[in-house]
Amino acid sequence: MSAPLERLTAGGFSVGLEAPLDNDWTPAGELARQQAGRRHGEPDLAQHAKLAQLADRLDFRALWVRDVPLYDPSFGDAAQVFEVFSYLGYLAGVTRDILLGTAAVVLPIREPLLTLKSATTVQRLSGDRLLLGVASGDRPVEYPLFGRDFEGRGGNFREQIALLRDAARSSLPEGMAVLPAPTSPLPLLVAGLAQQSPAWIGSNLDGCLAYPGTPEDHQRRVANWRAVAGAKPYSSFIHLDLAERADEPMRRWRFGFRGGRDALAAELRALRAAGVDHVGLQLRRNLRPLDETLHEIAEYVLPEFHAQSTTAAAPLEEICNV
Repeated sequence: MSAPLERLTAGGFSVGLEAPLDNDWTPAGELARQQAGRRHGEPDLAQHAKLAQLADRLDFRALWVRDVPLYDPSFGDAAQVFEVFSYLGYLAGVTRDILLGTAAVVLPIREPLLTLKSATTVQRLSGDRLLLGVASGDRPVEYPLFGRDFEGRGGNFREQIALLRDAARSSLPEGMAVLPAPTSPLPLLVAGLAQQSPAWIGSNLDGCLAYPGTPEDHQRRVANWRAVAGAKPYSSFIHLDLAERADEPMRRWRFGFRGGRDALAAELRALRAAGVDHVGLQLRRNLRPLDETLHEIAEYVLPEFHAQSTTAAAPLEEICNV
């Protein structure tokens, strides 16, 4: 297992964050967006660097960013806005320890050699903190705009995985190379099935980025993942609104819940028991200030899960999927 993956799963379970670090999916956030003239789904990034540094200091294990090349008003979510590898390069310079993950880079609409160069650049600049989540993409409108074939994205995905695995050595004329060379094999985690069979995914990828779900959902999905991938890491995400009252009971919604820190800790315990190795918290629906929320989670929740040191074929729709 690569060093970033070992760090991700150190102690058997860890908690991270998903960018953008803004609570723009709240009534106050929506009002601020309208007043600032931002597009629907476009977050306020004024505090993004300060909050990333705070997350780093508070011992959140990873910060995940999504790859949304084009803003589509019908989808209405610009993610963290910035180009994914450029942003990770910036984050590598303003943070020290937190892992930096993509969730996930859409390989088939990208130029493979430049994807490799971007990834190894971030790997080198960050001190080997990159977790490269990859996907085949699910927005047909993007493919013709990039001159790519939507129907052939599965084959393209396999070709790009092979290129990333051997750092393009078998794809280039003798003597040529993509620099910087990887310091170690790039850790590749898959979001969804990427138009592949579960067996292929389990054999060729290093980890799973699963859609959010309940502990019961993940228990089933983890079992299917373990059947094809063994002990490779299984990660997922929670859309969280952390209430001020520590004992406020959980109220579930799609992809997450509102509740106090006691409910959050109980949910993380249940996910750990279900076999989940890492959970990223997405706070766009969080009503409270994010710095206050991060401090509370770090003080009262993270110590339970980050205290330990490192110790060392299913239906398609059930693997790393909804």
